[in-house]
Amino acid sequence: MTGDDLRAAGAAVQELFARVPDGAAPVPTLGTDVVGVAAHVTSCLTWYAADLVAGTDEATAFDLVRRPDAGLVDVRVQLRAATEVLSRVVDAAGPDERGFHDWGLADASGFAGMGCAELLLHVGDVALDRDLDWTPPSR
Repeated sequence: MTGDDLRAAGAAVQELFARVPDGAAPVPTLGTDVVGVAAHVTSCLTWYAADLVAGTDEATAFDLVRRPDAGLVDVRVQLRAATEVLSRVVDAAGPDERGFHDWGLADASGFAGMGCAELLLHVGDVALDRDLDWTPPSR
């Protein structure tokens, strides 16, 4: 997987979020609301970029926390940025680079895959729980 795969997944996610009328709408499958899902995915992508750049060292000295007043529009901007940052880190990484993850070391393709999974699976839950038609990218 590559940065372009992340960008395609991110574009599909943004398209779905643009159709959500209420960011506070519940997503029972995940025990949060739409903004909470967007914030979770954003934090995952941000961490994945940092993890790959940090290499084999566990970089966990900070917490990533959404501002309480940040709504869906705000979080979508942050998500778009996090998607692009991870995409660029993945694209720039060398073939031998590895990054720390709780489940083991991963290369750039692995972090791209984890990022796509976060984007597509959790936002698929939003589509399902909010009864929105949505088809993820075919690749």
